[in-house]
Amino acid sequence: MNYRHAFHAGNFADCLKHALLVWLLRAMQRKATPLRVLDTHAGIGLYDLSAPEAERTGEWQGGIGRLLDAPEPALADYVGLVRAAGAPALYPGSPALTRTLLRPQDHLLACELHPEDHALLRARFRGDAQVAVHPRNGWEALKGLTPFPEKRGLVLVDPPFEQEGEFERMAAGVALVSGRFRAAVQACWYPIKHRAPVRAFHTALRETGVRDIQAAELWLREPTDPTRLNGCGLVVVNAPWKFEAEGGEILAALLRQLGNREAGEGCAMLRIADE
Repeated sequence: MNYRHAFHAGNFADCLKHALLVWLLRAMQRKATPLRVLDTHAGIGLYDLSAPEAERTGEWQGGIGRLLDAPEPALADYVGLVRAAGAPALYPGSPALTRTLLRPQDHLLACELHPEDHALLRARFRGDAQVAVHPRNGWEALKGLTPFPEKRGLVLVDPPFEQEGEFERMAAGVALVSGRFRAAVQACWYPIKHRAPVRAFHTALRETGVRDIQAAELWLREPTDPTRLNGCGLVVVNAPWKFEAEGGEILAALLRQLGNREAGEGCAMLRIADE
């Protein structure tokens, strides 16, 4: 409840998460049939990068600030959407990016539990028939709001990882959604501080019995310091065709632009469970 994403908007973790989110939505929209997106930890939707919170950390300067003029074809779609939303003055969070990409037949469910952030998000989408904003716990929403009536959709899970047990809740959430809504594409963001919790998370995912799980990881330094965000990843269940190849191109482009040539930096597409 205390986490405010305004301090971190546009950082390298957002760049990975949102560049891959844009790719996933575009890929799913190759089919004309309607789809729905559930954003479980939505935030406020649009962030002022000149606000005191963003200025205090300056994290966006090492993230989206490096990409706005980067000649990277794999990032062009994402960066173009961010520019259109007002960057570098403003940065769009996942609900704003998703809303931009919705077709007339698509819908967004956005959950935000923090009272002030929920109020801002609700005001942003007031009167929008394609967006529903819920003051709801994101983990509970996985059961309460799935499956979707459209039978197609994406579930984006992006918790702040401020509380103990988030990795365990995420693995359980993947299993829950897969059992209720087998066709759903699931995209789950996670931090990489050091390797042991991530290895345990991947093992827990395999043990759920859910099939077709991949992970896209980017780390800016050797993940050995548990006090620092050294990298991050996105687990994707039921990834659309070409995710491994084209997601890998996105990762490589992010590493070229966001890396600082520190020891241990790198990126990888990982197969957690086969189809």
